[in-house]
Amino acid sequence: MSLHKARIKAFEEILEEAVIDFEELQKIAFNGIPDDKGLRSIVWRILLHYLPKEKNAWETTLLKKRQLYKQFIDEIIVSPGGPTDHPLNISPDSSWSTYFKDNEVLLQIDKDVRRLCPDISFFQSATEFPCVEIVNSNGTKRLHKRVEQSVLKYSTLERRGLGVAKLSNEIKRSDNITSGDYAPLKEGCEAHWEVVERMLFLYAKLNPGQGYVQGMNEIIGPIYHTFAIDANKEYRQHAEADCFFCFTNLMAEIRDFFIRTLDETESGINYMMCKLSDCVKKNDRLVWDQLERQELRPQYYSFRWLTLLLSQEFSLPDVERIWDTLFADSQRFDFLIYICCAMILLVRGNLLHGDFASNVKLLQSFPPMDVSLILNKAVEISTRLSQI
Repeated sequence: MSLHKARIKAFEEILEEAVIDFEELQKIAFNGIPDDKGLRSIVWRILLHYLPKEKNAWETTLLKKRQLYKQFIDEIIVSPGGPTDHPLNISPDSSWSTYFKDNEVLLQIDKDVRRLCPDISFFQSATEFPCVEIVNSNGTKRLHKRVEQSVLKYSTLERRGLGVAKLSNEIKRSDNITSGDYAPLKEGCEAHWEVVERMLFLYAKLNPGQGYVQGMNEIIGPIYHTFAIDANKEYRQHAEADCFFCFTNLMAEIRDFFIRTLDETESGINYMMCKLSDCVKKNDRLVWDQLERQELRPQYYSFRWLTLLLSQEFSLPDVERIWDTLFADSQRFDFLIYICCAMILLVRGNLLHGDFASNVKLLQSFPPMDVSLILNKAVEISTRLSQI
């Protein structure tokens, strides 16, 4: 039996059990999940605590969550108005007031999702399973329509986290992509980016304390892509609802990266950047000294790496492979530090000979590299540190 087939069989055996052995699943998923038979899609649902370990509870869980998501769409994506309400009503309880405020957030979401993963055609292509009540609503429930009609400036969007102010300069864009490059599809159809827009809008509405922060589109994109290409038709059909809850669970773990007031806390982004610097220092004092001498701070390059879980540094298949390991990490996101450290050490020759400008450029636009090299190096780092 080939190694690939043996790996598939190992996953299937765990998934056939009445109660999933979570630790065993983490162990084998850590080394990557095969693309075949929708395995990644189902394993991510388990690792992100959407599906319980008890298989006999799966059907009820999925039914309940998918119905709840449909309820969110019905109740949250509504047009304002009513007999006692009008656009000039200044009451904060007015549905028009909420509508206009929502549109400010929606403008930023719309701008971001139309540029998601520009190197593949997936997000601009049509979904097999459009949301019927929205795509056949004569445009009244289409979120992008609201953006087109809105004259509000998205610059009024409040920065709730590290997002808008800082990430707008951080997020890479391929040169040929212009704003609004992905076009909406005609009545009755919708593109995958429109589905992502809806999920992010619902997330912002349901999490008002945090709202939408630029960069969240880069976190939800790979999860939705994985679910929407599942070999299992039923899972594909409910990719949107399932992705929404998996994204919500993941955001519960990393949301502190996006909240500026928590930057300095143990769960905040500055703490993570200090851990990375410390990791480099313990593993390669020469490289650390060079970066210190040049005053090349982790903020200049690793802010985006850590906040967006490396989703901007690699191609989508590579990101999904890295995320297999991150989601399977029992010390979730400790391993992210080791991966980032491995990336730095793998370009040590360039860093030791480069000046400040070339080193910043190298780290901000990380060179193409086989991710298995990076992951193997990260394992070596984690093993070494556990022995110290």
